[in-house]
Amino acid sequence: MALVASEAANWDGVADLLIAHARHEGSASHPYPAGRITKGRHVARDLADAVHYLCTLHGRTPGVVDLATRGDVPAAVRGWADATVAGFARERAYLTRIVVAAGPLPSTPGQAESEAAVIGQRHALEMLAGSDRAGCALGAAMGLVLDWRAVRTVMDAAARRFSVDPPTLLLPGEEATSEAATALADQPSIERALLFGARQILVQQRGLWELLESRQHARGDH
Repeated sequence: MALVASEAANWDGVADLLIAHARHEGSASHPYPAGRITKGRHVARDLADAVHYLCTLHGRTPGVVDLATRGDVPAAVRGWADATVAGFARERAYLTRIVVAAGPLPSTPGQAESEAAVIGQRHALEMLAGSDRAGCALGAAMGLVLDWRAVRTVMDAAARRFSVDPPTLLLPGEEATSEAATALADQPSIERALLFGARQILVQQRGLWELLESRQHARGDH
C-alpha cells in the first residue's frame, strides 16, 4: 500500500522515506508472510512452496544486489555494497539448503501460470537492478536488503520445519542502509531514482506473496 500524505509528512529525508516505504509497502506489511502462511492446514506444503518460489526469484546468480553493484559504485557506499553482496551470497546458499530439505514443489492448479508470473517478476527485478539511471539500481538493492528481514522470517520457519539450522543474518541493517542511502542521494534526481528503485522492488516482493497466497488457496490449504 502507498504511504498516504499524512504519513509521508512525518518522515524527513531519503533514509526515513526508504525505511517507511519498506515497512508500509513491502513484505513486512503483507499478511501472508507476516503469519498467515504458518496458520493453514498444510503448513509444510505452504512453506515448501514459498521457498521454492523465493529460490526462483532470488536464488540465481547474479541476483539483484550483484547486478546493482556491478558498475561504478560510489566510494561512499562501497563498504555497504560489498557487505550486501557477501551477505546475499550466504542467503542464497541458505535458501538452497532449505529447498533441498523441503523436497519437490507442491502440486498446485495453474502451475504454468504461476511459473510465467514469477519469471516475469524475476525479469522485472533484473531490469531494475541493471538500470543505468543514477541511484535506481542501488535503491533497488537497498529496498531488497530492508525487505529481506521479513522474508527471512519465512525462510527460518521453513528451515525449522525441514530440520535446517538457520545461520546468522549478515546483511547490513536499517542503520547502515539508511546511512548508505543518505550518502548516495546527494542530488534530488538521485534521491528520486533511489526511492523509485526501492519501491519497485517492494511492489515485486508483495506480488510474490500475493502469488503464493493464491497458490495456497488453489491447493485448498487455507
